[in-house]
Amino acid sequence: MAKRDYYEILGINKSASAAEIKKAYRKMAIKYHPDKNPDDKEAEAKFKEAAEAYEILSDENKKSRYDQFGHQAFEGAGGFGGGGMNMDDIFSQFGDIFGGAFGGGGGFSGFGGGFGGGQRRVKGSNLRIRVSLTLEEIAKGVEKKIKVKRKVQAPGTTYKTCSTCNGAGQVTRVTNTILGRMQTASACPTCGGAGQSIDKKPNDADAQGLKVQEETVSVKIPAGVVDSMQLKVTGKGNEAPGNGISGDLLVVIEEQEHDTLKREGDNLHYDMYVSLPDAVLGTSKEIDTVTGKVRIKVEAGVQSGKILRLRGKGIPSINGYGSGDLLVHVNVWTPKTLNKQQKEFFENMRNDEHFEPKPESGDKSFFEKVKDMFS
Repeated sequence: MAKRDYYEILGINKSASAAEIKKAYRKMAIKYHPDKNPDDKEAEAKFKEAAEAYEILSDENKKSRYDQFGHQAFEGAGGFGGGGMNMDDIFSQFGDIFGGAFGGGGGFSGFGGGFGGGQRRVKGSNLRIRVSLTLEEIAKGVEKKIKVKRKVQAPGTTYKTCSTCNGAGQVTRVTNTILGRMQTASACPTCGGAGQSIDKKPNDADAQGLKVQEETVSVKIPAGVVDSMQLKVTGKGNEAPGNGISGDLLVVIEEQEHDTLKREGDNLHYDMYVSLPDAVLGTSKEIDTVTGKVRIKVEAGVQSGKILRLRGKGIPSINGYGSGDLLVHVNVWTPKTLNKQQKEFFENMRNDEHFEPKPESGDKSFFEKVKDMFS
């Protein structure tokens, strides 16, 4: 089932300000909160849906990627994605949305409810790496094996139940809010929310019973990614102590500059230079593409500035909607130095009617050619 548009979920348009986005989410969070809708699966689904929409649209970088690529920007392939938020993730937003009234990231209950009373699981920190890709790799998609240094639980480490929270991982307090009397939950200050503390650990482990270990992670990168796009490999970040959840590995794309091709969205541009004789008589030229070299025909009498379009020879769309084009820009090369014989030839041709500029009615101006490039 296709995901709904994030703007549609929150009932706002794309021009909404950050304040309007926050206000819309706050309204949805109150309306569909599980404590107000006990045992209502539909309300819970809408509650999570609104939280996911806010998580993307409230972040300027994520919002920009979503506006450009839609849901595909966070889903990609091979375990990438921005969805799948759990309730701890959702409630961690509430300190921002409700001005801190809901504490430091646990569940909360009110309206006679009691949601979020289970043990809070700590999540390990995320890791971020940069992967440099050629245009050829971006055009076809690629699988990269990357060495990552991440924290893992050291063998021999044992844990005991935290005496402060009795293993719950969180402590609760009651406050008065605009919604009435609320019971809020926050991470236990003693165990950091793990519900456990170190009992025994080896000498090479840190205070949380973790040690750094190098691993090789296989990352599948889909075709069509763009520079600075961030992909996520779930569970390949730092591990958490005790029974916590591993963080994620965030893969940031770096696009290498190509020697002859320039990228603009899904389209590619190539500057092709031809000599005066080749422009007059016609020729064929071999040019670069992301799938190898191809030979194209240059018609006799070609004009400098003409654009030859090779359809489908650009970059595949990240959304899977076909591929861009390769736009070949013809540049007629005028020699800067001539010998005596060559100068005499062009002096003779200066007044020849065949060398007089005669633009045809169908010839397009520079601005019309630029407009055609983007049509």
